[in-house]
Amino acid sequence: MRESPRIAFVLEQTLGHVTHSANLQTLVGADERIDAAFAPIEFSREGAAARIPGMGNWTVRAGVRARRAVRALKREGTLDAMFVHTQVPAILMPDRLARIPTVVSLDATPIQYDELGEHYGHDTGNSLAEGLKWRANRACFARAARIVTWAEWTKRGLVDRYEVPAEKVIVVPPGVHYDAWAAPRGRDGESSADRPVRVLFVGGDLERKGGLLLVDAIGRLRADGLNVEVDLVTAGDPGAVPGVTVHHGMRPNSPELIALYRAADIFCLPTFGDCLPMVLSEAGAVGLPLVASDVGAISEIVRPDVTGLLVAVGDTDALTSALRRLVLDPQLRRKLGTTAQETVRQDFDAARNASRVVDLLLEVSQRTDR
Repeated sequence: MRESPRIAFVLEQTLGHVTHSANLQTLVGADERIDAAFAPIEFSREGAAARIPGMGNWTVRAGVRARRAVRALKREGTLDAMFVHTQVPAILMPDRLARIPTVVSLDATPIQYDELGEHYGHDTGNSLAEGLKWRANRACFARAARIVTWAEWTKRGLVDRYEVPAEKVIVVPPGVHYDAWAAPRGRDGESSADRPVRVLFVGGDLERKGGLLLVDAIGRLRADGLNVEVDLVTAGDPGAVPGVTVHHGMRPNSPELIALYRAADIFCLPTFGDCLPMVLSEAGAVGLPLVASDVGAISEIVRPDVTGLLVAVGDTDALTSALRRLVLDPQLRRKLGTTAQETVRQDFDAARNASRVVDLLLEVSQRTDR
């Protein structure tokens, strides 16, 4: 009997990709159809590596580290396929992608990221540099056996701007470990004079994720006499503000974090720049109505008047109005939250979606055209 195919998972460790990587290691690692070998690619610039010319560039640093990691894995045995998330560690491995059937995964194309770049402190280069970057990424996507994107928005970006055939791309959202997060359905969402409506925000970068905008909106609602409070799970500090509780040091998927979600009535992420934040699927799994800015692929999970409410980026008036509507209408909260939970169960369940990734890797591992 043939042994299970040995598959390398080369996983970028930045921002929300850390949680995605942790979910993959838990769920894919338990799939007995494959022998999974994990290679986390750290972002850090500490130590001697920081002094090597070129290593200040993340693409170079990720590519060098990915090559070393794959070389080490190959010394331990044959690799039948690779899964590389995101495309950044894959760009400097053209020889590996040519010899090992590889699925490249990404949340946003480089052009889409550039368009959101000002909110990430990311600048584009001159026309020559950007042209070289485009060609390098297009070549990477061409070498991949298949491409996984987190959203239809990302897929459109590949097809329209990187000349990738649509049939080569499969949309598999990252999702949430649904069984661990899901709360019982039918949240009553009732509020009373002695129990405020609780709004939850989860975002490490308080300013980029719109946390300060939310604090402003909550202040307006409280000034109007509404009994509403907000919990901020963040690395930032808005200062001492009435009705605002800040939670530092919360670990992804921790019982303490899940408890905060389950204690909330509304989830709000008025972010200035994002692709498809995983916190939205976490909130949906718990059964919370979602309020978020209409940016990136967020509309694929925050569906207006179905799973939540969308607002324009940076519009405090619109955000305040959306929150007021939900604070005053517990039946609407219940309706949107129930649909959000069902949507996450169907489309954003990490266990189901990890199995789809394994299905795809099993398919490409059997390719004989390399």
